[in-house]
Amino acid sequence: MVHSMTAFSRQDRDGDWGRLQLELRSVNQRYLEPHFRLPEALRDLEPEFRDALRGRLARGKVECQLRFDPAETGTTLQVNQARLDALIDALAQIHDEVPQAPLPDALALLDHPGVLEAPAPDLETVKAEARALFQEALDDLVAGRAREGDKLAALIRERLDGVRDQVAEVRRLLPEILERQRHQLLERLAEMRTELDPQRLEAELVLLVQKADVAEELDRLETHVDEVERQLTQRGPIGRRLDFLMQELNREANTLSSKSVVAESTRCAVELKVLIEQMREQIQNIE
Repeated sequence: MVHSMTAFSRQDRDGDWGRLQLELRSVNQRYLEPHFRLPEALRDLEPEFRDALRGRLARGKVECQLRFDPAETGTTLQVNQARLDALIDALAQIHDEVPQAPLPDALALLDHPGVLEAPAPDLETVKAEARALFQEALDDLVAGRAREGDKLAALIRERLDGVRDQVAEVRRLLPEILERQRHQLLERLAEMRTELDPQRLEAELVLLVQKADVAEELDRLETHVDEVERQLTQRGPIGRRLDFLMQELNREANTLSSKSVVAESTRCAVELKVLIEQMREQIQNIE
């Protein structure tokens, strides 16, 4: 099955502990390259998430962003006694050094960072929910990559049919092309009004036929097309193999173009290059 490297998933989860939102984005990349943006309280989940990605994906740049909004605690507040004691000790020291400095009132003390705290949610519960949410997002991402891969495979198969059509057209034209070249050579010799040794003439004709004969290139084009078709049915990452096959197809198309001696075969060679390039662009997104 063909999988694209481009997909997106967003998942949300609410509970008494608050709200989690997780986004996964993936785009094409030569290797698997994960990036994480996690809340500090949930930072230790990154190794687990990274291992999960490696278990499901082989290639692609994947960005994971997790947001956590703790639940509102209403009027329930707690004083951090250690923080308050440290603040009082610091104020006493300042008062000893600068007696005339005004002391803060109780509200100012409570307003100092870290003195007043809201009850923290149970982080273990939040982490468990985050793991489940990540798994849902990853499943959705993989499914999205598969759907996109099906579309890419359909586009590639359309181009493969186009390549087959061009190969068939060149095969149909080949006898006509060779015969036309033979007549042109004989006409040129007649215009020169020179007598050519029959053996030399035969040798020239053989060289001409060899130069214009592209049957071997056509056979290899068909072989590569069949292999691309087979790869599209394989399980696992196939993008790099398909990219290599595009190089081989392009090599044969270039050879066909260099051997072209008439406008019809040149047109077919150009159309082959266009089809191969269109496939190559799509293959850049395949895992």
